[in-house]
Amino acid sequence: MGLLRIFPLICFLLLAPALESQNSSAASATPAAQTPAPPVTTLSVDVNVVTLPVTVRDKHGKIVSNLTKDDFNLEEDGKPQSIRYFSQENNLPLTVGLLVDTSMSERDNIDRERSASRSFLDQMITRPTDRAFVIHFDREIELLQDLTSDHAKLEKAVGLIDVESAVQNTQTSDQDNGSPRAHHGGAGTKLYDAIFLACDEITSKQKGRKAIVVLTDGEDRGSQETMNSAIESAQKAETVVYTIYIGGHEDHDRGFNNGGPMDDPGGYPGRRYPGGGYPGGGYPGGGRYPPGGSQVNRPNGKKILQQIAQQTGGRFFEAKKKDSVDDIYAQIAEELRTQFMLGYTPPKDQTAGFHSIHLTTKTKDLTVQTREGYYSGESTSGKDKP
Repeated sequence: MGLLRIFPLICFLLLAPALESQNSSAASATPAAQTPAPPVTTLSVDVNVVTLPVTVRDKHGKIVSNLTKDDFNLEEDGKPQSIRYFSQENNLPLTVGLLVDTSMSERDNIDRERSASRSFLDQMITRPTDRAFVIHFDREIELLQDLTSDHAKLEKAVGLIDVESAVQNTQTSDQDNGSPRAHHGGAGTKLYDAIFLACDEITSKQKGRKAIVVLTDGEDRGSQETMNSAIESAQKAETVVYTIYIGGHEDHDRGFNNGGPMDDPGGYPGRRYPGGGYPGGGYPGGGRYPPGGSQVNRPNGKKILQQIAQQTGGRFFEAKKKDSVDDIYAQIAEELRTQFMLGYTPPKDQTAGFHSIHLTTKTKDLTVQTREGYYSGESTSGKDKP
């Protein structure tokens, strides 16, 4: 019995130091848990950067490539801005989109467009990080090839570029009254929709250098989008648009006005824009089409393409005998290889909407080519643009 009484006492004496150590550890841990942690220093970084692809030429039209950021003056909405990022970066991934008008008005040009397009894509897609896509548009828009660096796939897609079917009567979803309408050749040319979709659905999701090349006569018929919203989509996607004017089959197109959709008084090519004409009432500038249209209210394709290219930082070209599509593609390729990439952070207190950009060089006789502005916040169909 004595041993049974002594055994618990021995166990207690042996365990006492361990229990005391645990209690002291818990006691020391309690005050530490109650003591507030020191404040953590954080660094706030403004990642809202406006990037500009820039091409500079001398008075002879030759590209100038030996400039630094100190050679430029930059303004946003008339206020000076500091250039924070500047490089001539040829190693950035390149995304190129080829958009070809395949309406009947372009039937005489398809063969040379296909041949030149194959050569152009071969020149531009030289690395796995460089990718291209191919779209053709007429009364419908079709993605012939999504983004790829595979030359065989791109060549196959270019080979599929062809004009729409011959004149036929069909019912389409872009009519106001839902009744069948005769689609004479060229009746559907969804130029604005094609540009919008290429930028909004494809290039806006890519990084690096981005450009689309559009081959067309510039006459839109049947688009849901406006010219302004097409331009806005390119500016938001930071995509340069190069436009190549290739005159269509004009005799065929002139016949299109004899009882065709162009007689629609709604003010929008081929159909009425929802709400009646373009935003603000009619085509930008007040008329049905830009100034200079013919007496039969044909759109001035050249002026439309010039405006799209100018406002997105691209260039307008006209394919003639002395300036073939191959030559034009060579000039575009040279630009894309020698562009400066310029970046700055916009004012934090800016309002939503369109903001104009004015970029010049301090050296005289140099011409700067870049986009005219960008959109911040939410904006629709260019309504916020002055």
